[in-house]
Amino acid sequence: MIPATFPDLAGASVFITGGGAGIGAALTEGFLRQGARVAFVQRSDATAFCDRMEAATGRRPLFQPCDITRIPDLEAALAAAAAAHGPVTVLVNNAANDRRHATLEVDEAFWDWSMAVNLKAYFFACKAVIPGMRAAGGGAIVNFSSISYMMGNAGFPVYLAANAAITGLTRALAREFGPDRIRVNALAPGWVLTERQKDLWVTPEGLAAHLARQCQNDPLEPADVVGGTLFLASAAAKAMTGQVLVIDGGVVTTG
Repeated sequence: MIPATFPDLAGASVFITGGGAGIGAALTEGFLRQGARVAFVQRSDATAFCDRMEAATGRRPLFQPCDITRIPDLEAALAAAAAAHGPVTVLVNNAANDRRHATLEVDEAFWDWSMAVNLKAYFFACKAVIPGMRAAGGGAIVNFSSISYMMGNAGFPVYLAANAAITGLTRALAREFGPDRIRVNALAPGWVLTERQKDLWVTPEGLAAHLARQCQNDPLEPADVVGGTLFLASAAAKAMTGQVLVIDGGVVTTG
């Protein structure tokens, strides 16, 4: 349960990439509980998730299956969301893939795939919604990054490069479209224990070592990043743009 209500999000047209699983599912629920009209995309079927959300919140999100690396399909999904809910005024670029890899094993095809998922789709989603945001008098974009690149972690260098680039993209777009009252911020979570992370990467030793780096000792759950996302999307953050909000239990420091 999110302990804050942001009245301006009621009725807002929200679009979330990867909005049916992991962090994305928590974001979809969070915006639905604010009364927003939510559309989302992901590759796998999310019909059962939509059923649960409708039962839990009284609002059904608009789900469209989409591979975000296929830019025409992503643009079509964004257009369909705008047709159903009105111009998208809140975009959350959340979908990502942190597949582990070693530098000397990366070939051009893997590089292109990773950048397509973790960076290219972000740029073109932003590009697609900006005209509608301009026409609506403004909007908010939240680009999910990661503290991994701030920590200089090994084991997935292409993913880290993409996440560092998301920060640069966020700042460039914030500067370019600030006069249009379009705010663009990044949100950098720490190690959030989604089911995918638990299935693929979490070990008792690795988790203990990471928690020892946190100021707070509790593992992060998807719900822990929802409040920050709602804040960045809302009028409560009307003077905040071009920034990176870190939610990691106190691992890295900024400023």
